[in-house]
Amino acid sequence: MLQTAADHGILSFIAQWKRERQEPVSAFIYDMRQLREHAARCVRELPADCRLFYAMKANPARPILECLAPIVHGFEAASIGEVRRIREVSADKPIIFGGPGKKDAEIQEALELGVMLLHAESLLELRRISHRAAALGVTARVLLRVNLRASFPEATLVMAGKPTQFGIDEVDIPEAIALARSLPHLSLEGFHLHSISNNLDASLHARLIAVYRDRVQQWQERFGLTLRYLNAGGGFGISYTDLNRVFDWPGFVSGLGREIAARPLPGIEMLFEPGRYLAAACGYYATEVTDLKCNHGQHYAILRGGSHHFRLPGAWQHSHPFEIVPVERWDYPFPRPEVRDVTVVVAGELCTPKDVLARDVAVKRLRVGDVLLFHYAGAYGWTISAHDFLSHAHPEHKYMDMEDAGNPR
Repeated sequence: MLQTAADHGILSFIAQWKRERQEPVSAFIYDMRQLREHAARCVRELPADCRLFYAMKANPARPILECLAPIVHGFEAASIGEVRRIREVSADKPIIFGGPGKKDAEIQEALELGVMLLHAESLLELRRISHRAAALGVTARVLLRVNLRASFPEATLVMAGKPTQFGIDEVDIPEAIALARSLPHLSLEGFHLHSISNNLDASLHARLIAVYRDRVQQWQERFGLTLRYLNAGGGFGISYTDLNRVFDWPGFVSGLGREIAARPLPGIEMLFEPGRYLAAACGYYATEVTDLKCNHGQHYAILRGGSHHFRLPGAWQHSHPFEIVPVERWDYPFPRPEVRDVTVVVAGELCTPKDVLARDVAVKRLRVGDVLLFHYAGAYGWTISAHDFLSHAHPEHKYMDMEDAGNPR
């Protein structure tokens, strides 16, 4: 069940802000206790020979990485900048380096920084990885990323089963295997099969693992491969529109255990690399209502903030869930605007009609000066947004142990 501001002590933070400052509230707030407990539970409940990596693209903030480093097996990075961020936190934490379009300098630096595995996205990339490894006198350990020919219609985002820029077409895998085995500075360690993202069906996800294991077993037997890893990616979903719908992690883990027992792959570890599923629920975006207006019969709440802080709702075209935190302070000598029992469009401060975080939301009472607290803002929030569009001030970022909510760091 979605927790409220009162449950988390966020009310104390907002009240403190209003006591000490004149400017409207604008902040991302992260519950580090929730993040630790959720990640630890996910790691603990995975079957043996399964490892959990955090896909830091979801939220690469240093406090998030520091929180997760003692819990997860390692990190998945999609750029050399992300690799560097991890190494600032840990000199030896295992790193998987993925993403299409890796440049020579990125490959070389990643090898120098001791990444555990590289995802090879094409035959050319295999050659380039081997070339840079040869220059360093090392052997690069790689997984072939495969774009399967199977169909995956039920997820929000699909990266395989159709033409995309990701991975090597399944029909070209025999050629890729032969090339990888022929290159002297490569070690083919396994396969990466991340096909869907933000999937909410745990049963479907377990069946997907069965497809992966079947494919890997076929390649292993056909080509006489000695493999160490099957990276099944992430893709565990968060629902932003139906808060009662959650990914059934225990059900997935149970199904995963049955699939592993039914299709044993001796000597092969399964790797998972969720990002959103680990980080989304720990984050909140708090932003103050600065104006209320009605245009052409439609009520609007204008925020101190918007999509330049929190782009996800606009990018995904959904109304993001929020709660209203009433604030009693009103410093002006004129009446305080408010609306009752209306539906509102929640819009930001940018000069574009696309700056909308929620549409047609019924509210019982909303006043200028109240704070909207958007949930599930811990992943793909701040870092995917156009921070400097119109040069508005950035929000603050507070990383709080909610047991000590009055003293955020």
